Amino acid sequence: MSQRKPAVKICCIRTPEEAALAARHGATAIGLVSAMPSGPGVIDDAAIRRIAAAAPRGVATFLLTSRTDPEEIAAQQRDARADTLQLVDRLAPDALRSLRRLLPGVALVQVVHVRGEHSVEEAAAVAPLVDAVLLDSGNPDLVVRQLGGTGRVHDWGHSRRIVERADCPVYLAGGLRPTNVAAALQAVRPFGVDVCSGVRTDGRLDERLLRRFMREARGGGSG
Repeated sequence: MSQRKPAVKICCIRTPEEAALAARHGATAIGLVSAMPSGPGVIDDAAIRRIAAAAPRGVATFLLTSRTDPEEIAAQQRDARADTLQLVDRLAPDALRSLRRLLPGVALVQVVHVRGEHSVEEAAAVAPLVDAVLLDSGNPDLVVRQLGGTGRVHDWGHSRRIVERADCPVYLAGGLRPTNVAAALQAVRPFGVDVCSGVRTDGRLDERLLRRFMREARGGGSG
């Protein structure tokens, strides 16, 4: 029996044309970045609405939000009409439960920024409250919070332990590119991978890099 191919999310999508390009090369999801304290790929609310509405059939639309108030997040999602919320900052358990009530049918993906062994416990604790966990390499404790898009690789050993403990699908992000995604998949065995800068040149989605990334990711396989 063949191994399941990993899901691939292409993040920092800026236009409907980029979304179509990602889908054409086999992406299962696209990421739409709303206002952030730092990092690349931010687009305005009107662009997010436009891209989400035009997304190819079968491609999940992830709205990346740095907000932490459930009512504000719910209003943002209703405006954007994305089918998945990627919560890039920490949310309290009660806030996650509120989002469930406010947004039935919308998938919740909690980002955990992997910075040490404590991140394993953080991910295991939040996993039962969400539909998936996404492991990234930011630092939400800085004065100017880093909530993704750093281009840094974190310790995949911690990520592997999260995959083994978390009771939900786990996406791996953080410094992935065509040259390391196969090794990352072998080391971590996540449900899927997430990439932004690793498939871009001068901020634009680069079809050559995208093609290489998809080939390496799909060849690398997943557990």
